[in-house]
Amino acid sequence: MKKNYVNSEHVHAIIDLPTNLSIEEVMHLLKGSSSHWINNKKYFAAKFNWGRGYAALSVPESALDKVVKYIEGQEEHHRTKSFLEEYEAFIKVYGMKYLAD
Repeated sequence: MKKNYVNSEHVHAIIDLPTNLSIEEVMHLLKGSSSHWINNKKYFAAKFNWGRGYAALSVPESALDKVVKYIEGQEEHHRTKSFLEEYEAFIKVYGMKYLAD
């Protein structure tokens, strides 16, 4: 199952991580390949670059449908709550640390 959501602030993607690749390798491939494709298509006047960093979360198979529905509702969801507001609430609820450069 594949599902994704893309906007100017962030991307959500469900990826079935291959056992022979690390998360870091997959993100490198995803960002590198998509940047190359976007720049070759000349979608923007300036060179496209991804922002630094990423977040990767594992999802149990039992929660996959819930996560897919969450991703499908992103456009509507972000009409009332910004990505930053949601991100800050998420790290607070789950006791994570925000690591800024």
